Amino acid sequence: MSKPSLILYLAAPRGFCAGVDRAIKIVEMALQKWGAPVYVRHEIVHNRFVVDGLRAKGAVFVEELDECPPDRPVIFSAHGVPKAVPAEARRRNMVYVDATCPLVSKVHIEAERHFANGLQMVMIGHAGHPETLGTMGQLPEGEVLLVETVDDVAGLDPRDPEKLAFITQTTLSVDDTAGIVAALKARFPQIVGPHKEDICYATTNRQEAVKSVAPKVDAILVIGAPNSSNSKRLVEVGAAAGCSYSQLVQRATDIDWRALEGITSVGITAGASAPEVLVNEVIDAFRARFDVTVEPVETAIERVEFKVPRVLREPA
Repeated sequence: MSKPSLILYLAAPRGFCAGVDRAIKIVEMALQKWGAPVYVRHEIVHNRFVVDGLRAKGAVFVEELDECPPDRPVIFSAHGVPKAVPAEARRRNMVYVDATCPLVSKVHIEAERHFANGLQMVMIGHAGHPETLGTMGQLPEGEVLLVETVDDVAGLDPRDPEKLAFITQTTLSVDDTAGIVAALKARFPQIVGPHKEDICYATTNRQEAVKSVAPKVDAILVIGAPNSSNSKRLVEVGAAAGCSYSQLVQRATDIDWRALEGITSVGITAGASAPEVLVNEVIDAFRARFDVTVEPVETAIERVEFKVPRVLREPA
């Protein structure tokens, strides 16, 4: 029997961003330098396939520093950590490497600068997300007010409405965040914004690629983890851009083939912590069932690269 024809629109950019690539390299280089086990506080990036691969090489993933022995190195995840975490590592004389994405660190520095200038912070982010916890933990308790939605803005009770600044989680929906920022500026006209957009280039680029693909396809599959903020935002962006079937899958085995019966076009992308091997796995799964034509849809070219910390670099 002949297979039904299908066009796969492959969004680009997709998959690993520079911050994720750097964080994974840090764990791999730490294992080479110090041997196993190397401890990692929280998943280094939000992807089970990546985490399981590093675990197999000797990385041990924990949620809190007190789960780490003091005589083994510990790495802080790409999402960032509260200031209290490295302070405790220093107190225990631990060797630690900070794998926080430099673009997240930029937000931390902004928060500290505004605080030093006497401003109270408003953070746009998701409650409980490691990046949000890490950013809020850069300042004393009460100095960062969290909002998740436009409705939250009305409930804000700042110390001084004329001395506010806002920052954002780096992996949010660009469109949703714009609405929250507009509400903040409407209620607090004096509020100070970031010098440069906090939502990172990779998040923005992947969302723009999905917006370009969505009107062309019957379905969009976003390869990523259910605890990955940027991956979940891609699903939402796909639906908002006109694709009624926009779904998150961790890998090919998660695809609901019944839901895709009768389709003729599918968009594929991957969150910033999903490796390309999982994209290829999904494409192969479609090839097994359809006569596939792959159409790349590229909306930006990324050349960003971040250096690993000096402690892991070979001497010049």
